[in-house]
Amino acid sequence: MIPATPEGRRDFIVANTRLQRPPHTPELQLHLADEVTPIWQLTEEALEEIGLPPPFWAFAWAGGQALARYVLDNPEVVAGKRVIDFASGSGIVGIAAMRAGAAGVLCADIDAYCGAALSLNAAANGVACAFTGQDLLDEPPPAADVILAGDICYEKPLAERVMAWLGAGRAAGATVLVGDPGRSYFPRTGLQKLAEYQVETTRELEDFAVKKTCVWALP
Repeated sequence: MIPATPEGRRDFIVANTRLQRPPHTPELQLHLADEVTPIWQLTEEALEEIGLPPPFWAFAWAGGQALARYVLDNPEVVAGKRVIDFASGSGIVGIAAMRAGAAGVLCADIDAYCGAALSLNAAANGVACAFTGQDLLDEPPPAADVILAGDICYEKPLAERVMAWLGAGRAAGATVLVGDPGRSYFPRTGLQKLAEYQVETTRELEDFAVKKTCVWALP
């Protein structure tokens, strides 16, 4: 079992991933796994818990890649602003926001490994992001100018809860952008499409090697 310390998690990530450039954001470097099953099994063994979801921090998911691409191409969205990267995973979106000139980014994810992955990945890209492992859905959204969320509608109860939370953030004045590759539980109405991309993925994770992925704004 891996020690439940930031150092132990960092060592695990370094040993089981390699620094790669995601296909849709080649400006960025992330510590990513080459295959799903080995890293998944190792994570379950390390945490002594079988049946865990995939280690989201170990892959550049389509929704996150698209949202990061949009932020890099449209830096005015985040430049000089306070940003929350919700369900940050590897931190790709938050790192892109910092590279685009955000005043500060808070990456939030309930998986403690994401904090370790973020630390490594931010350093690899010459930026720094804050991290919280608190479940932000338990409270109203923290004060922010922009809330970014990549690929968060893969389970129905979670999707409903997250979209309501994001709506509260929008009502409080934040710009809210979501990257989604056509997940079943993503709302089909009430959003504004900002961009559409063809994002290269892996068939181990997705049903297609290339996923049509859109960036949406809550109006």
